[in-house]
Amino acid sequence: MTDDASSALPVFADAESFRVWRSDPRLWLPIAIDIARSHGLEARAPQVFSTGTNLVVGLDEQRILKIFPPLLRAQFVSERGSLAQLAGRLSLPIPEIVAEGERDGWPFLVITRLAGTLGSEAWPHLAEDQKERVLRQIGETIAAVQRAPLGPLAQIEPRWDEFMRRQMQGCRSRHERLGLAPKFLAGLDDLLHDAAGLIPMDAPPVILIGEYIPENFLLACHDGEWSLAGLFDFGDVLTGWRDYDLLGPGAFMAAGRPGRVRSLLEGFGYSKLDYALKRRLMALMLLHRASDLNSHVCIEGWQQKADDLVELQDLIWPG
Repeated sequence: MTDDASSALPVFADAESFRVWRSDPRLWLPIAIDIARSHGLEARAPQVFSTGTNLVVGLDEQRILKIFPPLLRAQFVSERGSLAQLAGRLSLPIPEIVAEGERDGWPFLVITRLAGTLGSEAWPHLAEDQKERVLRQIGETIAAVQRAPLGPLAQIEPRWDEFMRRQMQGCRSRHERLGLAPKFLAGLDDLLHDAAGLIPMDAPPVILIGEYIPENFLLACHDGEWSLAGLFDFGDVLTGWRDYDLLGPGAFMAAGRPGRVRSLLEGFGYSKLDYALKRRLMALMLLHRASDLNSHVCIEGWQQKADDLVELQDLIWPG
């Protein structure tokens, strides 16, 4: 299927077989170009984005095409619903939907392309004061998203209480499988017991993006000051308790630096970091759907600097 744009998109029984097929754009890029042309859009020099989960192609400097396999239809529903619900409600640019449709049971979106430097490229090179500045803006952006009404996103599954209970049930086996050190596993049952009282299950839900991480936002520099310039990728949206969205920037960006942590939390609206908040954030970090402390805690030597989960929460959330 290297040259035949009329070929049908295949059916996959599992995510791994799709991932392998996706890794060779020659198999699907002609179909993506044909989809674009069917909407009157040219793709003279298409740019394939190799990271991410779905089929993503930059058609030109203004538009991006995202194609979702049927087994990831929930991500399409989340992305489309989030972009529609948040349109015009944020000061930070997010993609706009240009077109949508379906090919061979695979839903797709054509969205506008945002300007800026990918966060994962710029972030490592920012000065410390600029990192604190950006983290404050991320906290403010999370709060702004959470002020938006849920609209149709209220129907997204799983519901928060169901999601949390499922995460709690599978928490120990997940972290044993991922190789979390025994000294941290030893405190897991106590933490989960605390979590049941610390994490609200029935509070009014808010929109949760789930992944405020450098790969999902754009930065721009003006007069020596770096700022958030755009937010994208809404395929994993949930609704639930607001603190859940502090975990991405807390793990990947704050890196246990007091100034960064303070900037993030103050931007979000928290003026006080007490034991209960630290404990709740530690619990949520272990319960996050993408949780893997060995890969996600960006503090050098953290495994040696903490002897248990209480010391670890103080290391990640100092202050």
